[in-house]
Amino acid sequence: MRPCRREGTPPTVVHSPRRGQGGFGLVAALFLIVIVTLVILAMARMSASQHGTNSLAIQQARAYQAARAGIEWGLTQAVNVNACAAGSPSMAGTALAEFTVTVSCETNTYTDVDGQTVTLYRFASVAQNGVAGSRPDYAYRRLTAVVER
Repeated sequence: MRPCRREGTPPTVVHSPRRGQGGFGLVAALFLIVIVTLVILAMARMSASQHGTNSLAIQQARAYQAARAGIEWGLTQAVNVNACAAGSPSMAGTALAEFTVTVSCETNTYTDVDGQTVTLYRFASVAQNGVAGSRPDYAYRRLTAVVER
């Protein structure tokens, strides 16, 4: 016996599951997960690279300041002692203590048009924190200065 249908109601249709379309949502979700994972990995790599670049820039600025301190040490020696000073000033107790500074000096003496003796001091200062290749944040800076006295 068939169940009665009320008048005015549409007949009930039973659909069978479609074959070949099941799992499309799963494929789309996996694709989205893979794309999001790749974006996250790329951003993490860029962040690490940016951090390394900033660290190296800071070390280069510190190497510049250490080399400049070496030039100033040599200038002070030349003015106070009136001699060419060369050597390795100590950076101990400063923020630049990890840097090794080496100062070299050359002098030239000549007589100007007025008969005055003039001495030229040529300073070179090298600052570095270790040996090239020994540290990931290795920095090297060389500065030169010429002073007339």
